[in-house]
Amino acid sequence: MGAFHAYDIRGIYNVDFNKDDVYKIGFYLPQLLKTNKILVGRDVRTSSPEIFKYLCKGITDAGADVFDAGLATTPMVYFATSKYKFQASVQITASHNGREYNGLKISRENALPVGFDTGLGELQKMITAQTPAPVENRGKIKTLNAKDDYLAFLKQYQGNYDNLKIGVDISNGMAALLVKDLLGDKPIYIYDELDGTFPNHEANPLIPENVADLKSLVISNKCDAGVIFDGDADRVMFVDEKGKFISPDLMIAVLGHYFLEGKNIKAKVLQDIRTSKAVGEYLEQFDAEMHTWRVGRAYAAPKLREIDGLFGGELAGHFYFKDFFYSDSGILACLIILDVIAKMKQKGISLSQLISKIEGYKNSGEINFKIEDKKTAMDAVRKYFITTENATKIMDFDGYRIEFSDWWFNIRPSNTEPYLRFIAEAKTAELLAVKVNKTKEILKEFM
Repeated sequence: MGAFHAYDIRGIYNVDFNKDDVYKIGFYLPQLLKTNKILVGRDVRTSSPEIFKYLCKGITDAGADVFDAGLATTPMVYFATSKYKFQASVQITASHNGREYNGLKISRENALPVGFDTGLGELQKMITAQTPAPVENRGKIKTLNAKDDYLAFLKQYQGNYDNLKIGVDISNGMAALLVKDLLGDKPIYIYDELDGTFPNHEANPLIPENVADLKSLVISNKCDAGVIFDGDADRVMFVDEKGKFISPDLMIAVLGHYFLEGKNIKAKVLQDIRTSKAVGEYLEQFDAEMHTWRVGRAYAAPKLREIDGLFGGELAGHFYFKDFFYSDSGILACLIILDVIAKMKQKGISLSQLISKIEGYKNSGEINFKIEDKKTAMDAVRKYFITTENATKIMDFDGYRIEFSDWWFNIRPSNTEPYLRFIAEAKTAELLAVKVNKTKEILKEFM
């Protein structure tokens, strides 16, 4: 079974895992998380009903009750986990992956993520080494409707968007459950029907071709902004009025206007190790205290809680909020960011103009190198640059992030694939090209 990863259980259904695996996962979850009731939600993928059936059978055979949240966004399940004080929850989803994928995102109390190092590894051992023996007093399946309470929570963050023309691509994903209740009928929507076959494009906004239709929509309709969600609505990304995709990490800086501008507070803000240096530099005007940590919700959500941060974000389009149980919600981030965009427009500042004030570097984007000996290759890049230049900062978690006076890079291993992921920024495009080309030259001997 190849579906256990650092952040969740995920893979091609009936290839990487199957209904028997799901049954065992369900059976051992109550024991792992020490609870007799588990909240379960699911996305609209065609394999989700079968996974739900066998997950619930496993949970109830272990003697625990299932609280069925029905079709749900992943953040809705996080919300319900914390709001109704569950000790465990599962969202059946493969997030942004293609239609043939599915998976399980597991959380414990307070919607804290269960990653490989915090429970999934132990769960994998359980289902491999043990044989389930159903108990006599089996659990029951009960219904729980979290949608109304979740909508009421989100409505606290609604702004006045009357001056905005907005294009929204729901990617045929779970955001369709909620977005129109919050943004109304005024935006121009595309792919807003729930469809787990994702007939229009994969629900991954980080792939440029998946954003092409939204870009065209924004340009042809003269929109002020475009919004696109991933499959389970835990991520959101934006296109400016010129149809240009905005690197999601820059939106951490945009959030500063909502949470920090004029508030006279010194708040902690979390960013991942790939985040543009421009974000922290921009947030200096609001006295933000920046904290950098590892990539992925399994690390980011506990870290934001640990530092008691106000908000944070990742390059992949996850945005975390203290007031949302230190968890991420694409729709919540959307409401807040659109509020900032609307207020900027009142001042005569377009979205592209706002982003241009934040951006201060030329960025390579994430580049993947297929390499088996990732550690040796990564160390070779580190050694070259720190021996030929004066580093101003070295971070050695989640690979390396090494900063210099006029550029920086992060090189990190993929958790699931034989890839090294490299990203760099520099003050000029020419300097960036030199550094990227040198890195490619160093890594060539390991490919």
